[in-house]
Amino acid sequence: MNILVSFSILILSLVAIGGTQAQNIDKTTVKKVDLEKYMGKWYEIARYDHSFERDLVGVTATYSLLPNNRIRVVNEGYKHTLNGSLKSAVGKAKVPDMNEPGKLKVSFFLWFYSDYYILELAEDYSYALIGSSSDNYLWILSRTPVLPEVTLKQILDKAQKRGYDTEKLIFVKQQ
Repeated sequence: MNILVSFSILILSLVAIGGTQAQNIDKTTVKKVDLEKYMGKWYEIARYDHSFERDLVGVTATYSLLPNNRIRVVNEGYKHTLNGSLKSAVGKAKVPDMNEPGKLKVSFFLWFYSDYYILELAEDYSYALIGSSSDNYLWILSRTPVLPEVTLKQILDKAQKRGYDTEKLIFVKQQ
């Protein structure tokens, strides 16, 4: 019985700590997104580590606008090297509330959706900082395989000011 009580206290403590950390992250999304401008190919410059992209390089996300503000999503990357086997995932996204155009939902499996938050977006749509309702996800996307060093530093500074740990970012090798 003591083991069950100890385990319960441990779980509750972890939940409390996780909840506290999440409050320190500013997940405010952009107020305006022109979906047509957002469509097209984006290069993944950096990301937090997660199992569904582990060991991938040359990662891109390509978005295509469908009727009713639906979006086709194609994520591609190469395993280990730029000459490695191509891994691809096709999904869908939507903007559930057009009053919050920076908060999208994305799905790669049936009706299971995850949050896709556009936290920062360049005026010319040349880069985007993407997060989620969870502070375990962060991406830096660019229209080009490489960002100018000054621009990258500005994005990293913005992410840090929001409370993200930019030391956890993995910088993705691109072609």
